[in-house]
Amino acid sequence: MNTVYAYPWDVVGDPGAPDRLAGLGAGSVAVAASYHTARAATPRHPGHRFVHARHAACYVPVTPEAWQGSRLVPGRPDWVAGDDSFAAARTALRAAGLAVPAWVVLTHNSLLGAAHPDLTVRNAFGEHYEYALCPASAEVRDYCARLVAEVVALGEPDGLILEACGPLGVRHGGHHEKTEGAEYTPVQLDLLSLCCCAACDRRYRDAGVDPADLVRRVRAGVDAAEPPPSVEEALGPLAAPVRRVRTGLAAELRSLLLGRARELRPGIRVAVHASADAWATGPFATVADDPGGPAADCLVGTCWTPDEEAAAGLAGLAAQARPADADVGAYVLALPPRPADPADLERRLDLYADAGATEFHVYHGGLASARRLAQIRRALAECAAPAGGR
Repeated sequence: MNTVYAYPWDVVGDPGAPDRLAGLGAGSVAVAASYHTARAATPRHPGHRFVHARHAACYVPVTPEAWQGSRLVPGRPDWVAGDDSFAAARTALRAAGLAVPAWVVLTHNSLLGAAHPDLTVRNAFGEHYEYALCPASAEVRDYCARLVAEVVALGEPDGLILEACGPLGVRHGGHHEKTEGAEYTPVQLDLLSLCCCAACDRRYRDAGVDPADLVRRVRAGVDAAEPPPSVEEALGPLAAPVRRVRTGLAAELRSLLLGRARELRPGIRVAVHASADAWATGPFATVADDPGGPAADCLVGTCWTPDEEAAAGLAGLAAQARPADADVGAYVLALPPRPADPADLERRLDLYADAGATEFHVYHGGLASARRLAQIRRALAECAAPAGGR
């Protein structure tokens, strides 16, 4: 089944939103149940044109009992009506015949990271990324598990879509980003995304890696006059054990959360925003070197990149998917800088299907202008769910 993404405030207070979203033809609307800071346009809402989500927040009730004993407690939103806006949106969308999975952002949280820097990603230069909770910490893994449990129990969604199910890195973080002029290469950005926090250092030592040697190699690669051609060349003999630590960390968190969700509701469908790249960090966490734990029902890969890169990424996920016929989702951008051209979107959907996608995840039903909604509607009608989608 194809999915369009939305925020609770796109639906709450707008009686026309459910039918408008249902008219896109996707069959499923993923509503954010936990989300990071954002300022979002709401071009068709009868009550406002922008919503400023000033900090990361949870859109199901945050009950004191559920978070007792945890330093990490989700923020509550005061920019959307009611104390259970996810449920309000879910109920309205279901009445329009739509399935409503919960879109859960996990480790991307500047509110909690700023309050607890010891639990955030720290690069090889000792700099903390306050938006990035590091799941090498048991406290962060516990927070993610509690969050998923609360969304399943209180939100009663039709499924889960997990984003940032692993550590974030230097990408996808800063407000008013001012880093492009440094011209770091993709490899240097991967090096700057390796976490060197205390919890990660313990994992490196357990894997036979001297954290000080790792820091030295990362710094040398970042500051090199001739940037290294690969992370492997930059790290030398440390590359293989560091890779195992990084992919193992993402797999550990993924296994914990899939297990917790299915323990609470056996059979719940869980999709994970994912990448087959072993060094991937951010919203699309690595699923490389999968050790064989609980498997997601769908791996969703980003298609916001150039066509060849997006197709290669989907093909990599299709090869990584377990079982072999598991679903692969294409996370499709229908907003700028993509053109508002139905033919262009149709072309890209066909490309993604040929690369292995079995369903389309379209971003974003609330942010899109009227002409872009028309584009989504036409493209999904012309490009039916690929064979194998469910």
